[in-house]
Amino acid sequence: MIAVTSKLPQTGTTIFTVMSALAAEVGAINLSQGFPDYHCSPALIGMVNKAMQQGYNQYAPMAGLMSLREQISQKVNNLYGAWYDPGTEVTVTAGGTQAIFTAISAVIHPNDEVIVFEPAYDSYGPAIKLMGGIVKSLELSPPDYRIPWDMVRRLVSSKTRMIILNSPQNPTGAILSQVDIDELTAIVKGQDILILSDEVYEHLVYDGQIHHGMARHPELRKRSLITVSFGKLFHNTGWKMGYCLAPANLMHEFRKVHQFLVFSVNTPMQAGIAEYLKNPEVYMGLAEFFQQKRDRFRDGLQQSRFKLLPCKGSYFQCVSYEGVTDEKDSDLAIRLTKELGVASIPVSAFYTQGTDHHILRFCFAKKQETLDAALEKLIEF
Repeated sequence: MIAVTSKLPQTGTTIFTVMSALAAEVGAINLSQGFPDYHCSPALIGMVNKAMQQGYNQYAPMAGLMSLREQISQKVNNLYGAWYDPGTEVTVTAGGTQAIFTAISAVIHPNDEVIVFEPAYDSYGPAIKLMGGIVKSLELSPPDYRIPWDMVRRLVSSKTRMIILNSPQNPTGAILSQVDIDELTAIVKGQDILILSDEVYEHLVYDGQIHHGMARHPELRKRSLITVSFGKLFHNTGWKMGYCLAPANLMHEFRKVHQFLVFSVNTPMQAGIAEYLKNPEVYMGLAEFFQQKRDRFRDGLQQSRFKLLPCKGSYFQCVSYEGVTDEKDSDLAIRLTKELGVASIPVSAFYTQGTDHHILRFCFAKKQETLDAALEKLIEF
């Protein structure tokens, strides 16, 4: 056997793949991986089909169809009062994760330090390490997972190149507040620190609160690469469509990597989404749609022995089982899948050190009958 030195020796198969496979194997209700079990809009599918019939079947421009980039720019300007030039500051990607990887690849050099707040989406760390960067993890604690900005200041050094933010946050459902924005602005002002802002759940903010995306704040916007997912937006994660926003100088570097990573992405889907975005109602009602699911799911869980943690955004609900059992969260997640028939994600999987606060994450982006069937089982626990 030819010897290969792994570039990610401690990295295995993601917990999302493991739990979804186990759910399928035992026939459990899958509330683990973050994808809907209902169909996306038939109108959107029709628009993509029409684009195919009209001949949108060859390579798209490397940065994406101009029609889609223009719609993205208009959407961002309407929401946040920030104009991104569709020619130089918007790039269509093969989903949010590709945008994240490309952004890190474009600007992180060996020994650059990147501050990551944990629990964190598990693609951040490996991408940083592959570029020779150094992950500076800062663990956040339940129930609110607030960012201790005094600790962030201590982590910042002359080698700090990037801070990664995710709001609404996966897995916790926490969101950035104006206080967080003020603290972050004060820390980076006058520094050569970039921000990678993972905003794939930007429209899933509840209870009348606003999404503090980086585009909304001028001091942060000029140093931010913002990554977004159409899959989360339009209930079609399998299409793997997303985009990145950044000032022209940063986008110039982003596209250098993007062109050799994927070159361009699915042409008819770009054309279909561009047409679909012309109606803002297709995304402006998402918060209400998912808040109804969140509220009903939380109401049901109140009848169980799980303790609900706050969920201010995203489509994930975290629960604590502290005082119910001393099992590791990974062991309990497997047991609930096999014995109860409901799959979840152990939140320790989102910590580099596997920190276990006895918390599980459930995805409520499901049909109501799916959630009701899962609640019936969870209440038995």
